[in-house]
Amino acid sequence: MFEGQPKGLYALALANTGERFGYYTMLAVFALFLRANYGLDAGWAGEIYSDFLMLVYFLPIVGGWLADKFGFGRMVTIGILIMFAGYLLLSVPLGGNTLALVVMLAALVLIGFGTGLFKGNLQVMVGDLYNDPQYKDKRDSGFSIFYMAINIGALFAPTAAVRIMEWAQQHLGVSVNDSYHFAFAVACASLILSICIYYVFRPTFRHVEGGKGQAAKGKAETNEPELTKEETKQRIVALCLVFAVVIFFWMAFHQNGLSLTYFADEFTAKSSTGVQSMAFDVWNLVAIIFIVYAGFSFFQGKTSKTKTISALVILAALAFLGFKYANLDGSVAVSAPIFQQFNPFYVVALTPVSLAIFGSLAAKGKEPSAPRKIAYGMVVAALAYVLMAVFSWGLPMPETETLADGTTVGKHVADVTPNLLIGTYLILTFGELLLSPMGISFVSKVAPPKYKGLMMGGWFVSTAIGNKLVGVGGYLWGNLPLWIVWGVFIAVCLVAAIFMFTMMKRLERVA
Repeated sequence: MFEGQPKGLYALALANTGERFGYYTMLAVFALFLRANYGLDAGWAGEIYSDFLMLVYFLPIVGGWLADKFGFGRMVTIGILIMFAGYLLLSVPLGGNTLALVVMLAALVLIGFGTGLFKGNLQVMVGDLYNDPQYKDKRDSGFSIFYMAINIGALFAPTAAVRIMEWAQQHLGVSVNDSYHFAFAVACASLILSICIYYVFRPTFRHVEGGKGQAAKGKAETNEPELTKEETKQRIVALCLVFAVVIFFWMAFHQNGLSLTYFADEFTAKSSTGVQSMAFDVWNLVAIIFIVYAGFSFFQGKTSKTKTISALVILAALAFLGFKYANLDGSVAVSAPIFQQFNPFYVVALTPVSLAIFGSLAAKGKEPSAPRKIAYGMVVAALAYVLMAVFSWGLPMPETETLADGTTVGKHVADVTPNLLIGTYLILTFGELLLSPMGISFVSKVAPPKYKGLMMGGWFVSTAIGNKLVGVGGYLWGNLPLWIVWGVFIAVCLVAAIFMFTMMKRLERVA
């Protein structure tokens, strides 16, 4: 899995991990913050949440266009600085008045624009590492590793958000609303770490940073073939078809920060006991990840030393889990944001499993193409919401309550087992692993050389449109029975999958 990859991959992946940790720390509590701090209903909170996500994923097309002219590395650096300014504004507790709302919206614009310069261009640089013929066959696995690194940052983010808020409330005496800003401040610190990693390890990827007047030079170095106008058109059309499909995946998937978080807050049990409670301690999840990776190392290791070290790691992780189980004491509190740790946990833990499965299929000449994996991912995402719909049957409608300060928030009306959301995130993650890293890899491979930045930006535009549609979940919430809310996402995923399958021959011609 990790063998034979370009060194620059790990540097760029770690730089992205730091940025994503801050982003997901902020995002874990953002929807709840909007309702608690400004007294917004579910619909308006969902509108702002989805607009922000749209901005974050739309602006990479601007960043890609600028990078094609001035260089990817330069845009990445500028993007980090702009993001830092946005998170800094968001970290200032100004209350819930109109001024605070305006400052918050300005901060979101800065974060969105900075991310637009950073995110897509960093991924183009990763893709360009694989233009070297010696790394050609490692592209898909490389993007899976890169995607896994993103989720390592996201894995710790919900716990960081919850813990820093609790610490601020208990030790500094701040209110719940003000404690949200401490979670946002974590993003500032993570960006400092990200830029340090980028510049310390820059020599390993400097050759793919590009720069003004260097487009022709970069093309000559990668030995990419010249495309005819017809070939360029075919590739762009194929990419646009994929972009159209993934809109609906992200519409469904990013409900994890909106309607699925509302469900966690208003319908899911607030405490957990026994083995189940261990799932809400991120260090237990880390131990499981160590077991998975050490297990693969043990069976794939070529030396007795490798196998011995792997076995010791497995035993140590099992001993840690055994110790934690033996010291369980009563129940643990379960907060709504903490459920967002399960998706990145599954991504990190299941990435080697996914690579092993597709590696085995590739060896037999049976590995599905990237477009086919994307279509399968849509079907799997639909199955996740089938699970939610089945177990939401008969639950009451969402309700609201007015707090002492006059703000209106969602009311807790049921105690559904946390296993429902844990299982839903598992299925959604299977869909994500089929769609997202493969989609990014497909774009980096198929995009015409002179439009790489723009086409990667196109991938993010499709994600942006999907994120804008995330707000549909907020407007449906409280107005329809829950099983119908989830049924909407089942329908859009299945329709998109069917469309993808009908276009498969055209897509596979350029894959």
